[in-house]
Amino acid sequence: MILPIVAYGDPVLRKETEEIDANYPDLKQLIADMFETMYHSKGVGLAAPQIGLPIRLFIVDAAGFNEDGEAPELEGFKRVFINPIIIEEKGKEWKFEEGCLSIPGIREEVARKPELTIEYYNENFELVEEKLDGLGARVVQHEYDHIEGVLFVDKINPLKKQLIKSRLNAITKGEIKVGYRMKFPLLKNKSL
Repeated sequence: MILPIVAYGDPVLRKETEEIDANYPDLKQLIADMFETMYHSKGVGLAAPQIGLPIRLFIVDAAGFNEDGEAPELEGFKRVFINPIIIEEKGKEWKFEEGCLSIPGIREEVARKPELTIEYYNENFELVEEKLDGLGARVVQHEYDHIEGVLFVDKINPLKKQLIKSRLNAITKGEIKVGYRMKFPLLKNKSL
């Protein structure tokens, strides 16, 4: 089932998220719905807060970055992250333009470290420790920020953020057009 994506300005995007266990209600269906929603929205990652759930869960499928064959390391990079913890981030920060399904139409450069070590449970509740680098690490860092209540616009230059303030306000009010279902905080929980 395709779920509405929560828009910028909704408090759930800033909430502290809770860990879940293997008995979380309908977890397998939730994960399937999240993938369906992400693919329908043409995203490469989706965190539970973006569908209104303040839990420590996100999914990624970064194979889309390899459409032109320039990122073969991302072919098959599809993961479910439950209760993840970033153990280490290292390397010299590099900038890359990021966007977000909850903040449509806005893309800005964000600096992140190129390597990380993360521990998480996969969809079968098996504990995994993984080292990631490059675009794979970046996608995971972006989604991890969501479960920490951080958005990519929090990491951009304050002047740039001031320049996009009116566009952010328009998103909050639902004054945008997108090709997927969204839930806007200032439209009394109506989704379009």
